[in-house]
Amino acid sequence: MKSMGLKYLKITTKIGEIMLKISFTPLIVFLCLLIFIVGSIIGEISLNDLINAISSEEVRFSVALSVKCSIIATAIALLVGVPSGYALARYRFRGKEIIDSLINLPILLPPLVLGFGLLLFLGNTCIGQFINNTIDLIFTQKGIILAQFVIATPFIIRTTRAVFESIDVKYEYVAQSLGLSRSESFLKITLPMAKSGILAGAILGWARAIGEFGATLMIAGATKMKTETLPIAIFLNVSIGNIDLALAIAVIHIAIAILVISLMKFVINLNGGRYGRC
Repeated sequence: MKSMGLKYLKITTKIGEIMLKISFTPLIVFLCLLIFIVGSIIGEISLNDLINAISSEEVRFSVALSVKCSIIATAIALLVGVPSGYALARYRFRGKEIIDSLINLPILLPPLVLGFGLLLFLGNTCIGQFINNTIDLIFTQKGIILAQFVIATPFIIRTTRAVFESIDVKYEYVAQSLGLSRSESFLKITLPMAKSGILAGAILGWARAIGEFGATLMIAGATKMKTETLPIAIFLNVSIGNIDLALAIAVIHIAIAILVISLMKFVINLNGGRYGRC
């Protein structure tokens, strides 16, 4: 009986090892693909060419424009995303599921479609034409901010909603029972508890904004040294055959991606993994 039990244990252990190897195989294949993609970019450019490209006026303009527009877009997205995420996390109301689905549209739709829709709205409708005549969005740097805002906001709403849902509402009830109003309990209790999760959402939204291409191309255009963000700069330089400069800008994007991943991990680890599911 004992020998049968040991035999059964060996068989199940062997099966477990086989299943582990099978499950890791797709992961290893995908990781190898990612490494080959990044390595293909980095391996094609020398350090000297990278330094020369980064010091060029076009790259400096693209970096400055991308950083400026993405920061402004992320700040506006936070003003919209944080209260929106709180409302979706705390309140039940008719049509909530419809609103939640509409918020996810910019995530599911190709950015090119969103940009085309924005262009039609601003150019062909009375309200859109009034907004464009007032703010001047089409084929301008303000249009870049609008495109980045539309793309980044859903990510911030989803992240902040998850953060607020992870905070027990009882903290707010206790604060209100001690004399604080609903708004005061939010500002003094809930918001400080959620600040690191909101920061993680802001980093994610900023990363999505600075890498935005399709919507920006449609509404702001691809004008050299005017609406030339980093992704637009890659597009323009590849289209004219300036591969070295396009490679340098791609390397900058890879560096930004590594920075974002590091910041996200730092923020999550700062809270003991509390917001890992965001």
